[in-house]
Amino acid sequence: MYITESRLKKPTFRMEGNHMGAFVINGGKPLSGTVQISSSKNAILPIISACLLTADECIIKNIPGLDDVFVMCDLISSLGARVEANISKRELYISTPELTGHVAPYELVSRMRASFLVLGPLLARGGRAKVALPGGCPIGSRPVDLHLKGFEAMDAEIEYGNGYIEARARNGRLKGSRVYLDFPSVGATENLLIGAVLAEGCTSIENAASEPEIVDLAAFLNKMGAKITGAGTDTITIEGVERVHGAEHAIMPDRIEAGTLMAAAAITGGDITLQNVVPDHLMPVTAKLREAGVEVIEKPSEIRVKGVPRPAALNIKTHPFPGFPTDMQAQFLALMSIAQGTSVIVETIFENRFMHVNELRRMGAQIHLDARTAVVEGVETLQGAQVRATDLRAGAALVLAGLAAQGTTEVLDIHHIDRGYEFIENKLQRLGADIKRV
Repeated sequence: MYITESRLKKPTFRMEGNHMGAFVINGGKPLSGTVQISSSKNAILPIISACLLTADECIIKNIPGLDDVFVMCDLISSLGARVEANISKRELYISTPELTGHVAPYELVSRMRASFLVLGPLLARGGRAKVALPGGCPIGSRPVDLHLKGFEAMDAEIEYGNGYIEARARNGRLKGSRVYLDFPSVGATENLLIGAVLAEGCTSIENAASEPEIVDLAAFLNKMGAKITGAGTDTITIEGVERVHGAEHAIMPDRIEAGTLMAAAAITGGDITLQNVVPDHLMPVTAKLREAGVEVIEKPSEIRVKGVPRPAALNIKTHPFPGFPTDMQAQFLALMSIAQGTSVIVETIFENRFMHVNELRRMGAQIHLDARTAVVEGVETLQGAQVRATDLRAGAALVLAGLAAQGTTEVLDIHHIDRGYEFIENKLQRLGADIKRV
């Protein structure tokens, strides 16, 4: 992949997370000011993958400078894509004159689960794909069987072996079909949606995920000439086309970064205005903050959050969109650790997504864990400690806890955090936080 100012080819650009890096936070300072929300990590990754469908150039605007974005660019480059980035304009230019490979290697796929999303476009355009079983955050099994059952319904043969999934369209082209998902998986919905674009005939995905990122992906695919209706509902219909062309698309704002900073205002008793947000995407987060006594003022692309000395306790259950997002569970668990009263948080999506609990306990949080339920007895203040980020959102939760805690907190293994937050310490510093990367 190339970095350019004027689209001249220069050496590769990187923002690799540093495995040895840490955040050192001196807590207890209410955050205040205005912050600009970056574009969505979870929206851009499937869109980069979808660029493999066409030989034409696609221009992706508002790219967030995240490790995962550049891993995905490396992956599609290994399959024949030409990728250039203009960092000053925050644009990616992607064209794939031909697919020169059909194998997504383990060293790239193991770094990021979303790499599995190349299965759909490889099958759709090239008729075959060999993709390593994915890696990513260690937050549960997250099997890929829903993706594979969907492609089997679309007339693909699937074989497993040596840590790889090998898939082949029986007659060289996927066939439209009725696909029912046992669970509204975002990844499976995205993979099947991309694959169905060039399939023969009509595909309907039932019990589809309805997250805003799915709507953004469908909007991009439709700009390329796809015929997709129903994105954002539980049934998506795709009328297959012979070919698609290049398109320009600006990525939607990151609702999880926005939610994290809303929680940062609440946990520090601060007053923050977030710009470049879609308030409708944040309804479950906003509703829970208001329930906790926090003031949330919404404008068309702006949200202001005014904290209180101590939030009220909450009951939260994670659900697929439009329910409370699993990607905000850890941050709210940190917030509830200083709430007045007893909170109950139930994680219904991933079975192993409470790895931050032991780290929060090191800071004085009173949390009892029973299977997928956390019972949190709020304490008046957390104490600074050395803690370790075990995954992306757990890392964000520990940063929030450090902002609220008395004394100094050191968050280790921040490469996890860099996967999904673009220079989060810079944004927090501008809001008055005492945080530095070491």
